[in-house]
Amino acid sequence: MMTKQEPVGTLVAGSSIDEAEVRKFERMAAEWWDPHGKFKPLHQMNPVRLEYCAAQIAGRFGRDRHSARPFEGLRLLDIGCGGGLLSEPMARLGATVVGADAAARNIPVARLHAEQSGLAIDYRHTTAEALAEAGERFDVVLNMEVIEHVADPQEYLRSVRDLLNPGGLHVCSTLNRNPKSYLMAIVGAEQVMRWLPKGTHDWRKFITPDELFGMLREAGLHPVDRMGMVFNPLGWSWRLSETDLSVNYVTASVRE
Repeated sequence: MMTKQEPVGTLVAGSSIDEAEVRKFERMAAEWWDPHGKFKPLHQMNPVRLEYCAAQIAGRFGRDRHSARPFEGLRLLDIGCGGGLLSEPMARLGATVVGADAAARNIPVARLHAEQSGLAIDYRHTTAEALAEAGERFDVVLNMEVIEHVADPQEYLRSVRDLLNPGGLHVCSTLNRNPKSYLMAIVGAEQVMRWLPKGTHDWRKFITPDELFGMLREAGLHPVDRMGMVFNPLGWSWRLSETDLSVNYVTASVRE
């Protein structure tokens, strides 16, 4: 069921959405599918994110990734979908995808690109809290680079838990909080390389892996995996790492 759209820039009642954070991404909405624009780092990281998500989904639900549409029959929510960089490949893999974003201007961009790509994706201007309250349920919830932008991470994760069917999978990525992440994500990405507009991230909102695992457990989710996503500045490439979670990292948890 489509939710009523709120005016751009307002705080959705009863949600953990941070109004100022939403406005940041509103201003960048038209650039989602420009691989050389403001979202260039996300385009470069996306294959690694996709690999982790696909491997976790296939493992959890016993799917053969070599088949044409391995995720057929799975209902998947991409929270903070932006322009659809993860929603589209998940739809190609056969999942029934709902893409949700609190920034209203992202939704027309995502819808248009999906239509041009011949993909049927249900994009909505809404929040995790509103979807949970409406009784929506999913087999998989992707929660990528969102939690560091919400006002109340713990309450937000409770809504994510409520969105999952029993046995459902939650994949969450974010940024660690330490001096290295400040240098890489704030000084390097925003101030020196200018990959992102200044102020895109607030280092104080970054979450350590142990903190996130604690929050997941408090929300009623069982953490099962975590890995680092490591940038190589020499090869301008990303890789997954079992040991280096110092900056970007991703986790998997399930609702038992």
